[in-house]
Amino acid sequence: MPDKTIKTVLQEHTADLMSLPGVVGTAQWECSGKPCILVLVGRKTQELSGRIPSVIEGYAVSVVETGEFRKFEAR
Repeated sequence: MPDKTIKTVLQEHTADLMSLPGVVGTAQWECSGKPCILVLVGRKTQELSGRIPSVIEGYAVSVVETGEFRKFEAR
């Protein structure tokens, strides 16, 4: 069992994850019934996936391709 809560781990590592080109977001999630870290990427490439750890401080990491996010312009 991890020493820290997933919320704390995510807060401590989000800036590093977001600094990777192609990462567009992070979130808490549930993987196989356990809390995990979700890393959202614009395009999932082998190179980018290789730079994202599969586990951070005891929590599994899942990488999901979302496409790029754009600001919604109100009419």
